[in-house]
Amino acid sequence: MVSSTPRELRERALLFTNALFDYCDELARIPGPCRRLSDQLFAAGSAIGANLEEAKAAYSRRELAQKTAIALKESREAKYWLRVAQAKSLGQAHARDWLLQEADEFVAMLTASVHKLQS
Repeated sequence: MVSSTPRELRERALLFTNALFDYCDELARIPGPCRRLSDQLFAAGSAIGANLEEAKAAYSRRELAQKTAIALKESREAKYWLRVAQAKSLGQAHARDWLLQEADEFVAMLTASVHKLQS
């Protein structure tokens, strides 16, 4: 097995998913576009941690890079939906702001990781 994703990053992704769960649960109570946004956001945001956990069991550097790249794509999508939520002032501002900051940091960290793994 190759060197896996740092435990600290996976733990951070778990905390992000748990906070996202609560935020999306609140949004899902509003019918219409808010509910659909909530579903999209939770799917993308929770996939970050799921893919990092899969990367932990990668058998090759290539597989590790692929799973990390998928986590990066999902973090970008989560960031997009959080930006929409911010533009529409959806949910509690402090929770949304923390989630958006965390998604932005995932994008930065995972971009660096993917570049390193692909070189």
